[in-house]
Amino acid sequence: MFLAHTRKVTSRVAQKRTHTKQALSHLRVLDLSRVLAGPWATQCLADMGAQVIKIESKSGDDTRHWGPPFLQGGESSYFISTNRGKKSVVVDIRSPKGQAIIHDLVLHSHVVIQNFKVGGLKKYNLDYESMKKINPGIIYCSISGFGQTGEMKNEPGYDFIAQGMGGLMSITGEPNGDPMKVGVAVTDILTGMYASTAILAAVSHQQATQSKEGQHIDLSLFDTQIAMLGYRAQDCLLDGQVPKRYGNAHPTIVPYSTFECSDGHIIVGVGNDTQFAQFCEVIQLSELSTDPKFSTNPERVKHRSELISIIEEKLKTNTRSYWLQKIDETGGIPHSSINNIKEVMELPTVKEREMVVTLPHPHEENLKMIGNPIKMSETKTEYKQPPPLLGQHTREVLADILGYDQEKIGALNREGVIKIHE
Repeated sequence: MFLAHTRKVTSRVAQKRTHTKQALSHLRVLDLSRVLAGPWATQCLADMGAQVIKIESKSGDDTRHWGPPFLQGGESSYFISTNRGKKSVVVDIRSPKGQAIIHDLVLHSHVVIQNFKVGGLKKYNLDYESMKKINPGIIYCSISGFGQTGEMKNEPGYDFIAQGMGGLMSITGEPNGDPMKVGVAVTDILTGMYASTAILAAVSHQQATQSKEGQHIDLSLFDTQIAMLGYRAQDCLLDGQVPKRYGNAHPTIVPYSTFECSDGHIIVGVGNDTQFAQFCEVIQLSELSTDPKFSTNPERVKHRSELISIIEEKLKTNTRSYWLQKIDETGGIPHSSINNIKEVMELPTVKEREMVVTLPHPHEENLKMIGNPIKMSETKTEYKQPPPLLGQHTREVLADILGYDQEKIGALNREGVIKIHE
């Protein structure tokens, strides 16, 4: 039965990693995904100890070529950012022998994740129904633009499309400006986060119920975009009004925005009436906190334009550093400078929180990467290997996990079924 097989796989993985004490060292994930959402999910799992086998075509994940910038060996920064901790295996899934390799790997895996077009893997016998015949306990996560059901299921989908169609761009940007996408592919990234959560929920259910059955997880960029609208979408459901763009301001909290000083902008986020009174004292406008038009947040929202004009006029009389220091001395008002990304990377707290990590890479002795934000007291996040070269682990995986002998591996390589990085 599969449960017995699962225990054997879990045991083998755990025996190799008992010294790491990582939360997911008992999981093996077969990653057929490319680009961002799927790879983001599997990188999160890898950071927590899962063994992730990344299946690639002979040309590799599309993002290997999305640049510049590139490493000297050709790997793009984009690819590097999402594929840490994985083993790269090149297999031609179009060939029957390639499909047989994937089937063998499914038998030795707990999770499969893929982001092909809906129905795209069925012709290769790599869809969920085919996979669960081989391994009934497999947890199979499908990521697509619009989901496995519905009238748009066959439409292609990218993050940009989801941001536009899903409403995010309509609430992003200046009030009188054009709709604007967010500066990073947030829909892809959050879909990846939802995918990792769903996978772990399915694993937890399987283990808690001692079930022999796996399940199919259906995630779409569009659904994720709808979900991540959060309270802005709930506002619309509640009052029927079209949510507006507020630029850097908040629709229901004032003052909560960027403010212009004499030499640039700062951020001030006043979350309650006490903080507002403190802020007014700092900027020497204490009378505002007792003015009926501004003393409570609902009134401040109602008289937003008038209040913001008064505050900005005052803040323009001095520099960013002056006001940031003054606000900092109160200790109770959220505030910040506005940093570019290079400045962020140089902040002491980034080092203290280990949000930049270094790994040795074949083409970069000390490759700097963004760290994982999850900090766990007992099962530590670890970075065991850098993003892989194309086909770097083909021979290793086929030999060590599937037990293929070198003669068989060599024959598959000569036939073009696999590709080995030498």
